[in-house]
Amino acid sequence: MAVATIARRGFLIASVAIAGGVAFGTWTVRRPADNPLAKGREPGQATFNAWVRIGPDGIVLITPHVDLGQGTTALQSTLIAEEMDLDPGQFTTDPGRPDGAYWNTALAADAVPFRYTDDSIPAEALRDMARSAFKLIGAQVTGGSSTASDSFDKLRHAGAVARETLKAAAAQKTGTDVADLRTESGAVVLKDGTRIAYTDLAGIAAGIDPVKVTKLRDPSEWRLIGHDVPRLDIPAKSTGALTYGIDLTMEGMVHATCRVNPRKGAGMRGFDASRAEGMPGVLHIVTLENGVAVVATNTWYAMQAMKAVRIDWDTAPYPAEQADHWAEVAASFTEERLDSVWRDDGDIPAALNGGAVIETEYRAPYVAHQPLEPLSALVRVTGDRADLWVGHQMPRFVQQRVAKSTGLPESSVHFHNQYVGGSFGHRLEFENIDRAVEVATALKGVPVKLTFTREEDFAQDFPRQIAMARARGVVKDGKVHALDLGIAAASPSRSQAARLGQSIPGPDNQIVAGAWDVPYRLPHHRVTGYAVPGLSPVSSWRSVGASHAGFFADCALDELIHAAGADPLAERLRLIADPVARKVLEAVGEMSDWGAPLGAGQGRGIAFVASFGVPVAEVVEVTMTDRGIRLDRVFVAADVGRVIDPLNFENLVQGGVIWGLGHAINSEITYSDGAAQQTNYHMAEGLRLYQTPEIIVRGLENGTSVRGIGEPPVPPAAPALANAIFAATGQRIREMPFNRHIAFI
Repeated sequence: MAVATIARRGFLIASVAIAGGVAFGTWTVRRPADNPLAKGREPGQATFNAWVRIGPDGIVLITPHVDLGQGTTALQSTLIAEEMDLDPGQFTTDPGRPDGAYWNTALAADAVPFRYTDDSIPAEALRDMARSAFKLIGAQVTGGSSTASDSFDKLRHAGAVARETLKAAAAQKTGTDVADLRTESGAVVLKDGTRIAYTDLAGIAAGIDPVKVTKLRDPSEWRLIGHDVPRLDIPAKSTGALTYGIDLTMEGMVHATCRVNPRKGAGMRGFDASRAEGMPGVLHIVTLENGVAVVATNTWYAMQAMKAVRIDWDTAPYPAEQADHWAEVAASFTEERLDSVWRDDGDIPAALNGGAVIETEYRAPYVAHQPLEPLSALVRVTGDRADLWVGHQMPRFVQQRVAKSTGLPESSVHFHNQYVGGSFGHRLEFENIDRAVEVATALKGVPVKLTFTREEDFAQDFPRQIAMARARGVVKDGKVHALDLGIAAASPSRSQAARLGQSIPGPDNQIVAGAWDVPYRLPHHRVTGYAVPGLSPVSSWRSVGASHAGFFADCALDELIHAAGADPLAERLRLIADPVARKVLEAVGEMSDWGAPLGAGQGRGIAFVASFGVPVAEVVEVTMTDRGIRLDRVFVAADVGRVIDPLNFENLVQGGVIWGLGHAINSEITYSDGAAQQTNYHMAEGLRLYQTPEIIVRGLENGTSVRGIGEPPVPPAAPALANAIFAATGQRIREMPFNRHIAFI
């Protein structure tokens, strides 16, 4: 391994520590976090840890990972309930208040520049260092498909501690030996069958130190994990009874909407609101840092009046036209913009000099998050506290941000996390919260509900990064011999960090994620990342870097396999170095009956991408008709180590495939005069119901670590479809969205 590569790795980890302000010793890292539920506990209530609270009126399980529609509330409560012997319906859930006790233990896996298959001493040592940093900064984050891996052990342990402490309380109450007690369906059961409800034991349990538990139940005893458990939120969602953030109301509440400069990062020269001031329902016009808000008696009045405000915007601090964005990306494959070389196997220069070089170029555009629920926030600011009711993926950052903008101490900022109607990374940003707090601060004591129009949601979105790849490869003796892949992209991690007032001085692994860490063993293989400066600010989008880099890497490999005259599945299996990933490829080949003959105009494409530690293989089958490409079937195999809820697993995989296919086919954000040209769904369509193929899913459990599945099905969708189109038509699609180059029905 090159000395420069090692130096870059060490530099990145040092950067993680510096960014978090980390200077720690062993005790500081290992010291258990204080239990936030112990503060303000009511008489008769028992709390054993940060995740369980029991009182005479019921059992509450704390689920701090926000539910964005991916089922995290159900997953977290299932893990606690499994060890605590609770049945669905015997408890309620609460997201809890922001607290460092809920720091995400799983984020470290993607914070270090080692492949997910690397369990060497240096790799594990740096992961431990990253975990320490995340703990000390109290990184309470939902993202990176980390909820399952973060929760799997610690929430089961929380449930087990609660169960054993309740048994100790029952033993004290009845004089029975703990060994003669068992638990079942929310009760401690005595030898004679007498049942004592957990809620009846809360008062005694409150006076007992939590029992230490060193062993969790064997999987053979599980009643919930690994079984189809109906999500308790589904009936409420299906009937419209569930309350999302945008549904909230409050006595005395006023409604607001806003317009902020669509040229992100630019300011406002001035505005004229005279026409709006006299319109029906208008209460206030509020000047924002770089825009204007209208406050009215209802949302409709506010939005209608907002249209009447004339605003003079500053120009964009980045290229005004889309062609100039692409030109900047194309000019970034230089030594000066080199960001990382984390994969450099064999001798690429010698390999490229030793054979006929195949060269290709790929592009991935900016893409919007466009979740169904528009951005909104309900905020009330008084002289001594601020309350916010809104869904967000980083609650503690919300507290810090609002404290800074209002001048209040963090302890006076009360954040009430809500169910979210989709995010895909959108709720990692703060635009709605910042604007709502500005208005609420101007109207002290008045609850302000600010809602973005759909057009403002699109305009203010920080999209997926724009990216381009240049690949060079060599085939030899019917095999792939060398692949040199350079990827230039705007840096999502640096862009996000800058908006948080932080910096990431080391490389951004999200420029090359899904490409550099694939578990292939080619004789010669290099992946280089280049950071493109000065473009539109960008953000995390479902699967982040792997959404573009996985497309680039797999399509480049597929083209080389074709040039070698090899079978796409057989050659991938020959190259794969990880046994878990091999089984994923083998499974999808068996599921799709790979190699079986297809009809006229049909094609079958395969892709493999590993992201967030999850190897995923997908096969897409298409038919070329006289009206365009029809999507027929998709087969997906993925290994997450342990499938916690098979039904939700299948749903998440299917949703990820639909998301990946729809955006690969239809969606992009382009800029003109510094602003996004796409303003609503009609200009950035997802996959339509009539276009959606049959999606067959298989979850494997050969991996040694439990992983999440929210994002990993997305990256293989685009390359599998592109490879299928080539198989059906002979046409290579190297740029998203695909509908620029071929028609779909």
